[in-house]
Amino acid sequence: MSEMISAGLLQPDPLPRGATGASTTGYLMDAVRLRPAGRRLLSLFSVLLFVAGAGIFAYPFFTDIYTTQLVQRPLEDQFESAELVERYSTRTITTGDPLTRIVMPDLGVDTVVVEGTSPAALRAGAGHYPTTPLPGEVGNVSIAGHRTTYGKPFNRVDELVVGAEVTLVTPLEVHTYRIVPAPADVARPCPTGACWIVDPAQWEVVGPTETAMLTLTTCHPKGSARERLIIRAELVETVPRQFGTDGLPIPVDGLSDDGTDPGGA
Repeated sequence: MSEMISAGLLQPDPLPRGATGASTTGYLMDAVRLRPAGRRLLSLFSVLLFVAGAGIFAYPFFTDIYTTQLVQRPLEDQFESAELVERYSTRTITTGDPLTRIVMPDLGVDTVVVEGTSPAALRAGAGHYPTTPLPGEVGNVSIAGHRTTYGKPFNRVDELVVGAEVTLVTPLEVHTYRIVPAPADVARPCPTGACWIVDPAQWEVVGPTETAMLTLTTCHPKGSARERLIIRAELVETVPRQFGTDGLPIPVDGLSDDGTDPGGA
């Protein structure tokens, strides 16, 4: 036997090698050295997940602050200006300009609506479909509003009931609309009977009407743009605004029953 070993016929098996070509002992040492790096990578991944999650939850909060503090306040100042009165009278309002105030006393909403429904325009909270009539005119004046971000002025519009009032204050007039029942032939009416759900491609909801109507549109369900929630109201009264000796319209206050700040839905 000793001769066989010395001749190399029966050599002892070598120690098993690890992935790096080192011995088992070396492999274990490598694993020990790599473990802190793995922990650091896992910790970094956890932090990134936390930051991403926090950002998702904080996004509506920060967009609300942006709209109410940085967008709506300047719009309120512009809304009562002589320049806007002139531009409204001559129909030279452009995208992003303040067009009307929408007041929903039952929801404590009082916010400035801008012209246009582009993503940039809707950062103001609510925008007027430019292809539809101006407030108070015959036809279907239509307004889109955010439900969960950018001031969320339409956050609770699904709570409006038939007969509730919605007021549109323009630089020249005050128009009062009253919520009407959802059409009898809609496929998905709301429990209140005052709104209904449609697909985003159903543009006919903002199409022409024979009488002076108001249509409000917003995303549905809350936090999703998968569908649209629709509410319609009919014009019941138009009152001219009063102007002061300086030629400026006298502010219309006290329309919100609970005095909620603009966009406080």
